[in-house]
Amino acid sequence: MDTFTLSGLMAAREQAGTRYHEFLRVPAMSAGIYYLAAGASDPQQPHAEDELYYIVQGRALLRRGDEDIPVEAGSLVFVAANVEHRFHTISADLTVLVFFAPAEYSRRADQTPEE
Repeated sequence: MDTFTLSGLMAAREQAGTRYHEFLRVPAMSAGIYYLAAGASDPQQPHAEDELYYIVQGRALLRRGDEDIPVEAGSLVFVAANVEHRFHTISADLTVLVFFAPAEYSRRADQTPEE
């Protein structure tokens, strides 16, 4: 059984020097921690897998399709596969737990991981 702590995941992502750090991958799902600094741009492209975002800290808007959803610590947002989405108007450093089902990039060979 794998167990994780939020502080450990945040440290691993920071040490890796990337915005996104995957910490779990099995065929049915994958999970990672995503960080965007206040004022940053989110380079995401739609994924072929469903996603669930849990906002750990920060404040922003999440553009999902044609709607803007305000998010802050404690928010949970579902994004269906292939729906255009990205965080914007990030007013406080944003840390997000991201859950993909099935595992990220498992449905489309031409997708590549975010840095």
